[in-house]
Amino acid sequence: MLSRVADSLYWMSRYVERAENVARFIDVNEKLTDDTASEADTWAPLIYASGDWPQFVEKYRHATRENVLTFLTFDIDSENSIVSCARLARENARAVRESISTPMWEELNKFYLTMSRAAYAREPAYLTYEFFNEVKLSCHLFRGVSDATLSRGEGWHFVRLGRLVERADKTSRIVDVKTYGWTGDSAVENQLAIVHWSSLLHSVSALEMYRRLHGRIRPTNVARFLLLDGEFPRSVRYCLRGAESSLHAMTGTATGNFSNRAEQLIGRLRAQLDYTRIEDILHEGLHDFIDRLQGELNQIGGAIEESFFPVQPAAAGV
Repeated sequence: MLSRVADSLYWMSRYVERAENVARFIDVNEKLTDDTASEADTWAPLIYASGDWPQFVEKYRHATRENVLTFLTFDIDSENSIVSCARLARENARAVRESISTPMWEELNKFYLTMSRAAYAREPAYLTYEFFNEVKLSCHLFRGVSDATLSRGEGWHFVRLGRLVERADKTSRIVDVKTYGWTGDSAVENQLAIVHWSSLLHSVSALEMYRRLHGRIRPTNVARFLLLDGEFPRSVRYCLRGAESSLHAMTGTATGNFSNRAEQLIGRLRAQLDYTRIEDILHEGLHDFIDRLQGELNQIGGAIEESFFPVQPAAAGV
C-alpha cells in the first residue's frame, strides 16, 4: 500500500475517533459540573486536556462554558474541534476514496455536512446533550459501517490502528481530567460522590460492563477498569493490544519481536501495562502515571509516522 494512502486512512480514523471523544469530554463535564465551582475551574480542564490552552486564551481569554464549548465544537481554527475533525476526516477520506467503501464515504459525508450546518448556525441550542449524543452516534455508525464493509487487509488495519491509538490517548485524558488530585486514600474516596465515578464510567460507555465485573462503584476499581482491563474495548490496555496486533499483521513480524520503532515502543508499553497493578499506579501517583503514559503514546504516534508515512500528504494530520 502507498504510504500516502495508509497515512490518509490512519488519520481519517483518528479524526473520527477524536471528534467522538471531544463530545464525550463535554458530556461528562456537563454531568459532573459542580454548582459551587467557578466556570473557569469547571471548564478550563477540558482545554488543558486537549493541549490547546495557549491557542484558546489568545482567542477567547476566559474559560466560560460558552467559550469552551464554542472552541471545542465549532472553532475552525482549532484542529481538535469537532467541526475541524469532521472536515479533516472527510478530506483524508476523499484523498483515498477508491480505498474505502461507498457506505463509509456516505456516512462520513453526512457527518461532515451535519457538523458544518451546526457550525454555520452557531446557535446555543446546538450545544445540548442531544447534539453531542448525535456526534457520538454518527461516529459509531461510521465505525460500524467500516467494520462491516472493509476487507481485512492493510487498509482496515491502518483504520483500526488510528482508532485505537487515538482512543487510548483520549481515555487516559478523560480519566486524568476527572480524577486529578485523587490519590486513592480512603478519606478522599469517602468524599467523592458515587455519581461522580458513575458519570465518568458512563462517559466512556463503561458503566454496565464495569458493574458486571466489579459490582459496586469503587474509585480504585474504576481506575483499574479504564486503564488496565484487558477485555473492555475502551481501556488503555485493550487499545494497545489491538494496535500492536494490527502493526504485526501489516509487517508480518512475529509476536514478541519488532521490525520497526513503532512496534518496539508499543510492545514495550503494552507489556508494561500487562504486568502493572493499580496499586503500582497509585503509588506513583495517578496523574504522574497518566502524564508519562501520554508522553509514551505521543512517541508511539511519532514512530508510526516515521515507520509508515515518510512523506506527508497535504490532507494528513500532524
